[in-house]
Amino acid sequence: MAINYGVLKGTVTGHLRDADDDHYQILVSAGKTMFRIAVNVQSSLQPPELLFQSVTSLPASLTHDLTVLPAGFKKLASKAGGIAQDFVRGGIVKTNKFKVVPGDLPGANNDLKDAMEDAVVAAVGLPGSVIYAFGSKWGPDAKKDQYFQFTPGNGIHDIHMNQGNGKDHASDDGTYHDGCLIFQYPDGRYRAFYMAFQSQSFHTDDKTGHAIPVAPKKKGK
Repeated sequence: MAINYGVLKGTVTGHLRDADDDHYQILVSAGKTMFRIAVNVQSSLQPPELLFQSVTSLPASLTHDLTVLPAGFKKLASKAGGIAQDFVRGGIVKTNKFKVVPGDLPGANNDLKDAMEDAVVAAVGLPGSVIYAFGSKWGPDAKKDQYFQFTPGNGIHDIHMNQGNGKDHASDDGTYHDGCLIFQYPDGRYRAFYMAFQSQSFHTDDKTGHAIPVAPKKKGK
């Protein structure tokens, strides 16, 4: 389990839709510390489109535990019984409900960047909104952040499923350390985003999180 897993709680203060092709960049203030959330909207692997699922209803136990968190990054133990996320075992998302969504297409409301932008702009425009980013922390860096130019550079990435990878990324596998984004609005609404790569498998080992080969169906079955 190579990722530095945890959750960032903060306030959205800026965003860049088109800073690069593969990510949506979100600027977050958490107390006196700034963070950049780098959210994958497409993959460098083929096929590039991500698997995506959004939910607006979350377990009361999770929303309670999120609400009482202080602002900033909290490292999480990768185990059941807490707020660590697991797409396969956690019960919040249904693995058979993920849909392939393009990262960026001409037109409105037809791609992952559009969905992300809608949630982010709402969070900026509604004072009291909070964002929770589950993923892997980097920083603090001595140099400025490459997109938002704050110092020291800090950020969260791996905002996607972190299990069921192929051999090139198998070192990132593990249970209960999946990444996701949750927006909490002051009127009590939640909007949660869950992403996975098409190259990943939802059929994973309960201890290692490695993909388990699925036997091909026999003809006639």
